[in-house]
Amino acid sequence: MTGPSATSAIDRFASHVAGSRFEALSAEEIDKAKTFLLDTIGVGIAGSSGASIDTLRTVVSSWGAGDEATVWVTGERLPAQLAAIVNSYQIHCLEFDCVHEGAVVHPMATVISAMMAHAERRSAAGRPVDGRTFLTALCAGVDVATLVGVAATGPLRFFRPATAGGLGAAAALARIEAMDASGVTNVMGAAYSQTSGTMQAHAEGSTLLGLQIGFNARAALGALDLAAAGLRAPHDIIDGQYGYLRIIEGDQFDLAPALAALDGPSQIVELAHKPFPSGRLTHGVVDALQSFMADTGVGADAIARVHCRVPPLVYRLVGRPDKPEPEANYAKLCLRFVAGTFLARGRVDVPDFASAEMRNDPEVHRQAAKVEMELDDNPDPNALDPQSFTITLTDGSTRAMTLDHVFGHPARPLSAAQNAEKFRRCAGYGRAPLDEAAIQALIAAVATIEEADDVAGLVPLTLAHRET
Repeated sequence: MTGPSATSAIDRFASHVAGSRFEALSAEEIDKAKTFLLDTIGVGIAGSSGASIDTLRTVVSSWGAGDEATVWVTGERLPAQLAAIVNSYQIHCLEFDCVHEGAVVHPMATVISAMMAHAERRSAAGRPVDGRTFLTALCAGVDVATLVGVAATGPLRFFRPATAGGLGAAAALARIEAMDASGVTNVMGAAYSQTSGTMQAHAEGSTLLGLQIGFNARAALGALDLAAAGLRAPHDIIDGQYGYLRIIEGDQFDLAPALAALDGPSQIVELAHKPFPSGRLTHGVVDALQSFMADTGVGADAIARVHCRVPPLVYRLVGRPDKPEPEANYAKLCLRFVAGTFLARGRVDVPDFASAEMRNDPEVHRQAAKVEMELDDNPDPNALDPQSFTITLTDGSTRAMTLDHVFGHPARPLSAAQNAEKFRRCAGYGRAPLDEAAIQALIAAVATIEEADDVAGLVPLTLAHRET
């Protein structure tokens, strides 16, 4: 463990958030913020048909009545904290939301769901959040969520997208409220006091994995209310005696690179797309197979074996065995199953995980049996790449390749056209598909969001049955 003292760490983060200004954002930062906002809304729409979503909406609706914020697509009106739980889950449940690879954090699910719920309740109170404020707060929140993750040098002990994501959401809400550094610290401290997120849900493929992101979005909204009421939260929450990095990350951290990055571009430019709706760590093998088969014209039946040599993070989190009748979350986080899906169907998309029939397809499991995994010697427990693959054909010939970056990484991003195509596809996968007018309206609204007087206007555009 190295780095500055706890006081300077939290003060640096809080000062960064409080001092963030729209005018300081570069054209690239604004463009990326819009890109990943559209992406997040799209996967949230698709997630309205995710596993156990009907049960979740019913249960969460029983926790309290209110009319502050909206569940995307289906339109239930709930207290802001409860709407944030459901919308966070919808964003993450398909494993299709963007990720910061260096941090191993999906920041947008927690940050956006909390921000939009708060924007709705402010709008109803006659205090709308304008587009420039929203983009500024979004970038600040992503910075906090991801750089807390970047500071961690050990393997994941808790589910970082939920834990670090909650701190980012708290920071974004404090920035919306134009709080000074002391206020930001108070909101983040109150959020940290509610932090949760176990990796056991990841290991078992439990529905609670994505729901933990929602719990931390709810916590951020509650933290804002507590701070606004004047309740003092703990201060030294980053690397204090019982701070986040010591407790959540097991005292394995180095703050110096993270704090230095606060002086550079927003971490929003470092987000990676997910081109496939599965754990990001499964994408390398699909990328390799897709490239190999496109280049050679070789079909799946000519492939006898796929040998994957991967970093510890990949091996540990998605190296699980393929098994009969997997639950959706387990299948999405199983590299062998995801590779088998691509070999069997030539794609990896939302419908491939949506039903037991699709997940039990004997051909998928037959192809998955071809995949072998080997742990490489990468010393970084949080590294996703490089990854190496050797494909052996039935005639005994082999083809080796190494991916320095997996498709979707900032060095190999989706194009604007591919991002829009993914959004359109997601809009068709929701509980009730959006029509073309709604799709066009959302794309246009996000493209010009900095001009919006009230960003809460985005929410009605997600509804499958809008009033016209």
